[in-house]
Amino acid sequence: MGKRKLNRRQQWRIEKLQQEREARARKRGEVVDEALEAGDLGAEQLGLVIANYGTQVLVEGEATGLRQRCFVRANIATLVAGDRVAWRSAMDVATDVCGVVTARLSRHSKLQRPDRYGDLKTVAANIDRIVIVIAPYPKPFASVLDRYLVAAEASGIAPLLLLNKIDLLDSELEPALEALLAPYRQLGYPIMRLSTRTGAGLPQLLALLAEGTSVFVGQSGVGKSSLVNSLLPGVDVRTGVLSGSAQKGAHTTTAAELFHLPGGGYLIDSPGIREFGLWHMSEAALLAGFIEFRPFIGHCRFRDCKHQHEPGCAIDSALKRGDISKQRMESFVHLRNSLALK
Repeated sequence: MGKRKLNRRQQWRIEKLQQEREARARKRGEVVDEALEAGDLGAEQLGLVIANYGTQVLVEGEATGLRQRCFVRANIATLVAGDRVAWRSAMDVATDVCGVVTARLSRHSKLQRPDRYGDLKTVAANIDRIVIVIAPYPKPFASVLDRYLVAAEASGIAPLLLLNKIDLLDSELEPALEALLAPYRQLGYPIMRLSTRTGAGLPQLLALLAEGTSVFVGQSGVGKSSLVNSLLPGVDVRTGVLSGSAQKGAHTTTAAELFHLPGGGYLIDSPGIREFGLWHMSEAALLAGFIEFRPFIGHCRFRDCKHQHEPGCAIDSALKRGDISKQRMESFVHLRNSLALK
């Protein structure tokens, strides 16, 4: 389907908005240059971006622990929580004068998701671990779990499956969740169980998170904000409640922010998202995101094999031998079909 043609008024409006953005960027650039030339800034040091507030970012000095809002030089791409930067702090910390970020250091990983316009947006950087949070309610589905896992594999970030709200489990829910998680356990994905209500599993999770930088992802309503409140007493991240009989979560967290964990390590609390979109991925990237498929990729008889019972399909043969679970195969087909509908 072709792109919708814009009328003259819409084109004028877009051009006007672009001109306004450019004017604001020039203004910010002038402010930064004036601050640098005025000599009111300290020596350059390394820092960590705690949060992005649009035109400014909150930076923490790695050596000093000093936190200060900073302007960002115009030639630096968008900064997000977790970015390491070079910056110069304002000399007089008692005033509202801002520091200046002079450079962004290279990233070893980044977490991205499509924005409302369909463009990929980086929401956190230098992540070492993606904690995929699920709960008995809202009901978890394999296809949703696999969206997160494929995204983690594509980003080169280690995933952890965290079953939250285990205090809600009963004799009916427990077997169903165990059956859902069984293929992931067989593949070697780490799985933890936790309850913020009883505290079960919290010490073990804190010990794991003490190394590196982690981020929570998952459907709304699975308890990500409650987890942050439990891991970081006093932070008081707003929590949401499940809405109505559909048991879907209400979105609460609005901006990504980096927190120091009491036992070491960092946690980035990211905006709640109902689904992690994969429409931007190629079918080849999706296929490689299923780690048990990798030994069989490229061994099908036909190059354009769709892996749905075609003759000589290596992946279909692996499925029949039990090297690939039926649940994961169904999930792959579901996600592949969603890519085809984009």
